Amino acid sequence: MKKHLPTILAILVFLIGLSVLLYPTVSNLINQRNSSKLIEDYDNKVKTISPADYSAVLKAAYKYNEKLAESLSLPKAGGLPGYKNLLNISGDGIMGYIAFANINIKLPIYHGTDEALLESGVGHMSQTSLPVGGASTHAVITGHRGLPSAKLFTDLDKVVIGDVFYIYVLNEVLAYRVDQIITVEPNETAALRIFKGRDYVTCVTCTPYGINTHRLLIRGVRVPYESTIAEKYKVRGDANILNPDLVAPVLATPVLLGLLIFLLIKIRRSKTANSPQIK
Repeated sequence: MKKHLPTILAILVFLIGLSVLLYPTVSNLINQRNSSKLIEDYDNKVKTISPADYSAVLKAAYKYNEKLAESLSLPKAGGLPGYKNLLNISGDGIMGYIAFANINIKLPIYHGTDEALLESGVGHMSQTSLPVGGASTHAVITGHRGLPSAKLFTDLDKVVIGDVFYIYVLNEVLAYRVDQIITVEPNETAALRIFKGRDYVTCVTCTPYGINTHRLLIRGVRVPYESTIAEKYKVRGDANILNPDLVAPVLATPVLLGLLIFLLIKIRRSKTANSPQIK
């Protein structure tokens, strides 16, 4: 056992290093698959809703937003009474999903911003309008950056003015063109208020990356939905694009493997050189 200890240690170090290297990539791929499954389940559930129930769900959301807009200011956390039951057609807290084609993400939108929910998707800030559109509405969607287990809003800083993102709620597809990108202090919420007559959605995440002292606000203004453009964006978003995050592990794995082989050969030669020679 003692003579094999260096070999065992070398293999152990290799496996630990490989695990650390691959964890973010593998974990993110699993999270993406889970998100896709949740979105697929949501779309399937929408198909089962009767026209009467569909109309009632949407009408309740519009009515909620109208009541919220009366004050034109953010209410207390938790939203107005009945918030968590609105748009919650599957009972799992998912109210729809958001897609940014240019940064290749499609994520479920949960009710609220509880930490457990933000590990696997993005959250709707309960003090803001539900994301069903309409005059005098401003929905705010928040998400994490830089989690080792999920990409989420990590690439949100790559969004530029003029980009279009989509909100999918029930069978509705709402298009928003980015018209404002600002950085604010965590306690600055003026930019998130409802603007009379306007239809906004703002995506929020922490910035700078890894430091998280401020908040990055990407605001979109409602624009007409053009199905041909949306489908083009959808194809780009769902396509099998080579993710740069995969490149490092793919290139580093053979390097680590080569290093392991080198160490094992060196250990073997060292043993051979130190073993008694029969003359």
